[in-house]
Amino acid sequence: MEQIIDILSGLCIAAGIVALITGSLGLVRLPDLFSRTHAVGMMDTAGVGFIILGLIIHEGFTLISVKLALVGIFLFFTSPIATHAVAQVAYRAGLKPILDEDRTVGRVRAMPAAPKAKAARKEPKKTAKAASRKADKTAGKKAAVKKAPGKKAPGKKAPGKKAGGKR
Repeated sequence: MEQIIDILSGLCIAAGIVALITGSLGLVRLPDLFSRTHAVGMMDTAGVGFIILGLIIHEGFTLISVKLALVGIFLFFTSPIATHAVAQVAYRAGLKPILDEDRTVGRVRAMPAAPKAKAARKEPKKTAKAASRKADKTAGKKAAVKKAPGKKAPGKKAPGKKAGGKR
């Protein structure tokens, strides 16, 4: 009977190790943060769960196995929540997932080389007339931005009201 318990606990621990190694390979190989957190979160939960199950089987029903079960339950709920929180913060910070049409499998995208003709070409010199036209456009844009009628500027009192409120 003890050999069966040793074999079962060894198989569970081995399955946990395989799951953790698979998750670590996913962390290295997958293209973006969202795919990586998914792989690590799933495999971390499964790997730790199998390892703790193997340890519980090996230990038998004692106080240690109860403590291991509590740790396993805690990790079962907190690991997916933590990976979801990381992914949500990254998405809100502006990181977008890589979609299938954006991905090139196994190839590195090279930037196109700049043609020599463009590098050799010089920009034409700006004349005083062109500079004055640009200044006129900028002044016109500034004049077009005005406050809406009926709204007061921030920090100014409305006409006819005294400072200090009710007396």
